[in-house]
Amino acid sequence: MHPDEPIYLDHNATTQPFEEVVEVVGRVMRKGWGNPSSVHRFGQAARRELELARESLARNLFGNGVDPSEIVFTSGGTESTNLAINGTLDRFRRMGLKRNVIITTTTEHSAVREPIDEAEESREFEVVRVGVDRSGVIDEVGFEDAVKEHAGKIALVSVQWANNETGVIQPIGQLVKVLRAADDRAVFHTDAIQAVGKIRTDLREAGGEGVDLLSFAGHKFHAPPGVGGLYIRKGLRLRRQQMGGPHERDRRGGTENLPGIVGMAKAAEIVRRQMDEGLTYFDKHSAVRDQFEASITSEIANTSINGKDAKYGRLWNTANIAFHRLEAEAILIGLSERSVYASAGAACSSGSLDPSPTLLAMGIPEREAHGSIRFSLSDENTLKQVGRAVQVIKAVITRLIGLHS
Repeated sequence: MHPDEPIYLDHNATTQPFEEVVEVVGRVMRKGWGNPSSVHRFGQAARRELELARESLARNLFGNGVDPSEIVFTSGGTESTNLAINGTLDRFRRMGLKRNVIITTTTEHSAVREPIDEAEESREFEVVRVGVDRSGVIDEVGFEDAVKEHAGKIALVSVQWANNETGVIQPIGQLVKVLRAADDRAVFHTDAIQAVGKIRTDLREAGGEGVDLLSFAGHKFHAPPGVGGLYIRKGLRLRRQQMGGPHERDRRGGTENLPGIVGMAKAAEIVRRQMDEGLTYFDKHSAVRDQFEASITSEIANTSINGKDAKYGRLWNTANIAFHRLEAEAILIGLSERSVYASAGAACSSGSLDPSPTLLAMGIPEREAHGSIRFSLSDENTLKQVGRAVQVIKAVITRLIGLHS
């Protein structure tokens, strides 16, 4: 690697598509661009390609036992999450709101938080927000108490599988079991947008048993942007949010993004193959992140790792590091000037100067939250590369400390 080559450490914001993905997207755009809803041969060839992609994606992301018909394609993670939440709540509205309680956490992504806030503001739904501990893990006793207290009235539970800022993983399988024991008719949604493609999300084996709705986005695992999906358990009914035709079995109107979907299926195939290496894959890449964190905390004073001691672990690629008494914006500008790219949390909130609500909910002091940076790696980031990034970070922090002294 050339010493001046950019170092991209913002893979939780978006990822570069695999070269194989770019090739298959180009092939579909050149030769297979028919409308899958058209009845002529060209359209039906596109339909076959669409359904083959659906089958491949269901198998590679969610494992055996998931029917491809349970996957609905969308424009991305935000639409998938909005469809899951608003589609569920609208169904309960039409049923007379006999179930009007939503249970969620204090560390959800804005794509979950905002529609739930809106439902609460309508005064049609009561929202229970379960807190997290200092490492970002849900209060499991508090969750069980909330479920038992509101059993029979719960419309929706929504808990993120892995946090986009800290990488902290929640015990989704255990939470589902607690919910089912108390209220088997409540709907369980998980925002798995950061988890899918990074950890196993098999819905019959990897802790996902009993999940009703799961949202995901292709650009988080080296597929093109602008395409995602929602797993909808067979038999569960949602009120569609996007009107305009009977596409996706009447669950999402609009012509499917065939090149993006085929590209997403190819990306899913690749990441499944990587994860089938098992501990070899996870250990290898966790070691890069761990070395990066260890170098930062040993070489730069007044730093700490947010979420480091999470009970159920973190995504192997995510490091959220607090630089005490400094401002994240100044750090990011300094890093960007030296071609090291990171973020201060969710990419969709990057214009905000406020500290991360997720970090504050974890009990991180505001002065530390203000200076927290999310570094998110891919398996392309090597030990040598992150070692060079550490030296750039050290230089930027040293300069900022000098300006403040």
